[in-house]
Amino acid sequence: MKKIFVTTALALVTYATACAQLMNQAKDMSRGYVDMTATYFFADKLTQFDTTTGEGKVQWARYSLEPRQAFNTNTVVADKLQMKDFPDTGYENDPQFRFKVDFISDRTVRVRMLTSLVAPKEVEEIMLSPQFMKDNPHVTWTCKENEKEIVYTSKQGSLTIQKHPWRITLKDASGKVLTQTWTNDDNWVSQVKLLPFGFKKSGTDNSRMLNPVFSLKTGERIYGCGESPTGLNKAGQKVNLFVTDPQGPETDEMYKPIPFYFSNRGYGVFMHTSAPVTCDFGATYVGATKLFMADEAVDFFFFIGNPAEILNEYTNLVGKTPMPPLWSFGTWMSRITYLSDKDAYGIAKNLRDNRIPADVIHLDTGWFGVDWQCDYKFAEDRFDNPQKMVKDLLDDGFHISLWQLPYFTQHNVFYNELIEKNLVVRNADGSLPYEDACLDFTNPEAVKWYQGHLRNLLDMGVGAIKVDFGEGAPYDGFYHNGRGGLYEHNLYPVRYNKAVWDVTKDVQKDGAVIWARSAWAGSQRYPLHWGGDAANTNEAMLSTLHAGMSFGLSGFPFWSHDIGGFVQSTPEDLYRRWLPFGFLTSHTRSHGAPPTEPWLYNQEFTDYYRANAEMKYALMPYIVEQAKVCTETGLPMVRAMFIEYPDDPVAWMVEDQYLFGKDILVAPIFDAPQDFVDPKNNYNNTDHRPTTGLRHWTRKVYLPGGAWVDYQTGKTYQAGWNDITTDKLEAVILVRKGAVIPTAKVAQSTKDIDWKSVKNVKY
Repeated sequence: MKKIFVTTALALVTYATACAQLMNQAKDMSRGYVDMTATYFFADKLTQFDTTTGEGKVQWARYSLEPRQAFNTNTVVADKLQMKDFPDTGYENDPQFRFKVDFISDRTVRVRMLTSLVAPKEVEEIMLSPQFMKDNPHVTWTCKENEKEIVYTSKQGSLTIQKHPWRITLKDASGKVLTQTWTNDDNWVSQVKLLPFGFKKSGTDNSRMLNPVFSLKTGERIYGCGESPTGLNKAGQKVNLFVTDPQGPETDEMYKPIPFYFSNRGYGVFMHTSAPVTCDFGATYVGATKLFMADEAVDFFFFIGNPAEILNEYTNLVGKTPMPPLWSFGTWMSRITYLSDKDAYGIAKNLRDNRIPADVIHLDTGWFGVDWQCDYKFAEDRFDNPQKMVKDLLDDGFHISLWQLPYFTQHNVFYNELIEKNLVVRNADGSLPYEDACLDFTNPEAVKWYQGHLRNLLDMGVGAIKVDFGEGAPYDGFYHNGRGGLYEHNLYPVRYNKAVWDVTKDVQKDGAVIWARSAWAGSQRYPLHWGGDAANTNEAMLSTLHAGMSFGLSGFPFWSHDIGGFVQSTPEDLYRRWLPFGFLTSHTRSHGAPPTEPWLYNQEFTDYYRANAEMKYALMPYIVEQAKVCTETGLPMVRAMFIEYPDDPVAWMVEDQYLFGKDILVAPIFDAPQDFVDPKNNYNNTDHRPTTGLRHWTRKVYLPGGAWVDYQTGKTYQAGWNDITTDKLEAVILVRKGAVIPTAKVAQSTKDIDWKSVKNVKY
């Protein structure tokens, strides 16, 4: 009789311990998988299959877990189980459930499997793009079948379905195995025994929980999974895909998890689910990717290709990102918070008086009568004529952005109305909210109510709405569409993003943009998103870059972050080093809890801030050109180097520099050495703050491909590792030799750019 052994570490974790956690804390679904009270089913063999339709059935073998002790070592054994269900005529020991394969393109395969005779309830599809759903693309792969396997082949690769034991194998066009499902037969080469591709039927409520398991090869590197601030390569990590408010981009939790990843071996996977998922990429066993999913059905899209090809295929499914309006690429000036029209006019005047190019002034939590109490109205005692203010600032080249959120405390003027009209998410028992009323975006009436308030503001000329929060949708709540938080919690950001985007796009005929914090697969159709509340530290600056690059590797071309960090007053030293990174990001915002306006520091810093802003505005033609390509291909503006150089093994390993579009390479300065001495003696070593003049930093930079030209000095560097010293701007900025960079004369607002002045500069 076959036995499957589970490692001691997993066996010690019980389902009960997985339940004890804070509200909105990321769910680690792996912690509840080894459960002695549950029944386990492993994909065993293909019993039926029609090669013309790609549909058949897979038989799932029934197992139970039993304890095993040997020489003071306790493990768990998975024993083949003869069911004791009653009546035996009513149940199947080894049930057969639907299995279906569809071929979307010559690079994309869709695999669906059920764990019950009952298919999941159909609801409005929100993760896949409307265009994909409308077109329902399907291509034909050639098929060959023998007694052991079925092989589908396209010009890009193949999918093999092994009949017994059931296994699917993805290969590239050369025949190299990219990945394959884990079977019981794979266990006998090791004393570590894994549970193979299967699902668990809970002993508590008979619910199913999937555990797809795939091979993870030597040297394999995994990327994606959303705006993750940990190391870009997820191999060796456990990643929880559950929307949270981690309080900043410095932990392993995420505002924007995305159920998509790809490998340097040439394949990608989109898990089409909104249920929580824990991805164990070789964290608990070096040779396996284990996906612990709180879903009851498999719906996976597999992609074949290099990173750029995979991102293009993936975003064909979930939707390409539309082009944001030109003004959104300019400087956004903000803080918590501007409190009056006097503040807004004053900020605009300071920006123009200091000749700092800027296009947006953001009013955060204090434009209401009561700070943080969102009522969608300007405070009457502090904003004499909001309509005039919006028009005046727009005439001067400034769009207004306004903060709001979808939660309503008991002191909010709308709280009782929302409860009475049933426009909020209900608790597990169907009662009223315990504290905050959370708008239910599955309810069309709630969306209509909400968009009505936003429309009044947008009709005034407001340019953008800050789509803050969205991570706290009740996981144990019930939603208007009949589903619980198991499936709706992670989808909440998509519905929230969409509600704001739709009304903004309806009003802003020349292009829409939102400023959102939370996201899930599908949110890339509603740009743009920023990185949340970063700390004011060197480490937070690096983790912010990791988060942005990882987000870009998950299908989101546009992204921003709070330059210098958010929480405290940004030290001038850190602010200076962060600025080039902030301005060489698709979208640029200065924002913080304490004020971050440059003129509040000193004149020299104001001049330095201006120089960074002028660099971006001069590069605006290049940015627009590259952004358009991103909307067509799914590539990110803040781009990991291996996207452009997939055949360079070092490019896959460097995680502290990036490409800004195709042709500009940026290597920020993340650390200020304690013993730093400026060549011109302009650095005070006592308190490590700048005094006067330029500061020059030298760091190692890896240059892929051919030669690169220093954007600031014109010096040429050859491919490979180079020690490069910064110039006026405190970052290494290089242009690919031979590239043509379109540039314009610097204007104070994007509306004043003289596009006839654009010159193509060849490097």
